[in-house]
Amino acid sequence: MEPTWLRGRITLVQGDITGLDVDAIVNAANESLLGGGGVDGAIHRAAGPGLLAECRLLGGARTGEVKRTGGHALRARHVLHAVGPVWYGGGRGEPGLLASCYRSALALCREHAIASVAFPAISTGVYEYPQEPAARVAAETVLAGLRGASLPEKVVFCVFSPAAMEIYRRVLDEVVGLRDPDAHR
Repeated sequence: MEPTWLRGRITLVQGDITGLDVDAIVNAANESLLGGGGVDGAIHRAAGPGLLAECRLLGGARTGEVKRTGGHALRARHVLHAVGPVWYGGGRGEPGLLASCYRSALALCREHAIASVAFPAISTGVYEYPQEPAARVAAETVLAGLRGASLPEKVVFCVFSPAAMEIYRRVLDEVVGLRDPDAHR
């Protein structure tokens, strides 16, 4: 059993985001929205050519912006393409742009009645955003977005490595509060 917070509304898992059983997955996309490496490439490969065709119609996105497509061959019905910031040391508005990705994705969940959503560690790959500050932005923004909102009912943070799992676990414990008492450590 994976650790949970907020009576199970927030879950942390390590693995492949493309196989999760959620209504939407968030893609750590680039501004073209036409695929790339890391999570972006994995999502495009798993979703099949229909995702690329639909993304071509969107005209790209700006940093901090999120656009929605169908899930195509994925288990998830929706893909929310979030363009996170490249890390330049934190002095170019990176935290605000990263928070905008999470806020905008949560807003799309409410707008499209998406009950469950999975987030990768946006911007922490090739964009080199340091993992701990990125995890803190993610946790604080999602916690604020869930307060007083009925949707999404479930948020999954999906990380790839054991090191990222430990960072997210620690940050979520600090930001959201201690894990749910019945959750497995």
